[in-house]
Amino acid sequence: MKPLCFSAVLVLGLAATVQAAAQTAYPQRPIRLVVPYSAGGSTDTVARITGARLSERLGQQVVIDNRTGGGTLIGTEIVQRATPDGYTLLMATPPLAVNPALYPKVSYVLERDFAAVGNVAGSTNLLAVHPSMPANTVAELVTLLKAAPGKYTYGSSGIGGAGHLAMALFESMAGVQAIHVPYKGGAPAVADLVAGRLNLMMANLTTAQPHIRAGKLRGLGVGKAKRSPLFPEMPTIAEAGVKGYEANNWNGVVAPAGTPRAAIERLHQEIVATLQEPAIAERMMKAGLEPVGDTPAEFAQYLKSEAAKWGRLVKSAGIKPE
Repeated sequence: MKPLCFSAVLVLGLAATVQAAAQTAYPQRPIRLVVPYSAGGSTDTVARITGARLSERLGQQVVIDNRTGGGTLIGTEIVQRATPDGYTLLMATPPLAVNPALYPKVSYVLERDFAAVGNVAGSTNLLAVHPSMPANTVAELVTLLKAAPGKYTYGSSGIGGAGHLAMALFESMAGVQAIHVPYKGGAPAVADLVAGRLNLMMANLTTAQPHIRAGKLRGLGVGKAKRSPLFPEMPTIAEAGVKGYEANNWNGVVAPAGTPRAAIERLHQEIVATLQEPAIAERMMKAGLEPVGDTPAEFAQYLKSEAAKWGRLVKSAGIKPE
């Protein structure tokens, strides 16, 4: 092999220097964080709490862009098609992993089209019943539902939503059957549960907890593998009667596949540092959220396991979108 001439070496050296400088200088302009939900919900709350502090830490504004519709597909596909340069990100939630199984014509393949940055914060579902239900524990509810399959009703924010899938998993693992009543959002479903027009529901802990404290609902168990620090006296569904049950709500950041590693590492570093700040952690907890901050590799593996888990459930339960 002929040795490179001095000018060629100089050019290559300059190119490497420029590339390294570009990587270390990230970010050089505002970052767009797409939230595939409307403003005001838990995912939007995570994005805004985290984004505001990230703007300060990164020295560039993190712009929250709410893109609703299509069961989160509209916002997801915007990020999928974006230039992989670290300046367009997605605040992802469980539908990112579920939708390929739920919708046959989804345009993306999770592992191929997205790069994990990190799981930011999570919340949990809580199995709640109307006080008129003669069940004070998960085990008693299972017995009640088994004795009358198809008699009792449960609500959710919609077909394929987190609450629906969490309840479908409960039905599958507990060997019970109830009638699903989908709503356009979790709030109206909870309102009907409080009013007694529904019998039970897998509700977001943050939404259900005030009604439980007020005696308007009865909480039976949380969907986490471990008890929630937000409601430590409430047992998990697994320890209360359905062994191995776990259904979490999560909010994590992903980028288009091919995003420079340096950008992903910088984003992850600053997200973790943000979540470790006591003031940020306190704001998260007050909003019913638990900071996570795992590594890109850990989050990538988690996304893979979530896709497999919920994909199997969608297929076995025959869940189809509206």
